[in-house]
Amino acid sequence: MPGSKKILKFWEYFLTTISWLGSMYLFFSVGFLLFFLLSKGIAAINLNLFFGSAPIWPAIIGRFPVWDGIWPAFVGTLALGFLSTIISLPLGIGCGIYLALFAKQPWKLYFNFVVDLLASIPSIVMGLFGFALILFIRKTFLPQANTCLFLASFCLAILVLPYLISTTENAICVIPEEKRLIGISLGLNHWQNFFFVLLPQASKGILSGIILAVGRAVEDTAVILLTGVVANAGLPRGLWDKFEALPFYIYYVSSEFRGPTELQKGFGACLTLLILTSILFLIAHILQKWISR
Repeated sequence: MPGSKKILKFWEYFLTTISWLGSMYLFFSVGFLLFFLLSKGIAAINLNLFFGSAPIWPAIIGRFPVWDGIWPAFVGTLALGFLSTIISLPLGIGCGIYLALFAKQPWKLYFNFVVDLLASIPSIVMGLFGFALILFIRKTFLPQANTCLFLASFCLAILVLPYLISTTENAICVIPEEKRLIGISLGLNHWQNFFFVLLPQASKGILSGIILAVGRAVEDTAVILLTGVVANAGLPRGLWDKFEALPFYIYYVSSEFRGPTELQKGFGACLTLLILTSILFLIAHILQKWISR
């Protein structure tokens, strides 16, 4: 009918326009944010921002404390991202593999519901969970227990776990049935088929989940605020000590700065965190391309 064709064409143009407007809004929002951070923080990116008045090499190796630079927070952020990823990787990927290949209904439905529920938990609630956990441990069997780097990494690992589970499960589930049966038809057993056929094909999607997890772990503030981060803690000396982190440093400076110089250092820390996450994503992208080849 001519009338119905006009209505369909109208909706097609309308949805196309909405899509373009949404894309342009995202593009200009990100561009404005980058321009703002660059204009405010590029002048602060220097060795003084990282080390302050401390000598560089002794500060890098921890022989000299850094009181007016972000080097301890930079190292603490890397330690947080590394530890939380190490803790969450085997759990997240293993659970995703189980849901994709072994779980049967209705258990698969229940597990997916729990994963979605975990993904919806606000980060501040996860921080409160970590704080309550350390209070419980201190009261029951370890009176000297305290908030620390390991506790913060553990809570962040739980926070990013749904990303790894969902992306791993989806990466395996989208493999076509004929490709799933290649190894079986050649005489491979179930685990050989998984490692040599399914895993290489799903590696791109799994690595995407790892990228999301790392990015989520290094930028969160609410969790670490209640689980061990403090100002001027210095370089992390171990898993059970207090630490510094760039997100908390940015929060601390933006709320208590005493002059334009200190505020500019906060913008420099924002730009440093953005560059750090971009480098991590770039490394993961290069690794993803290498795995694909």
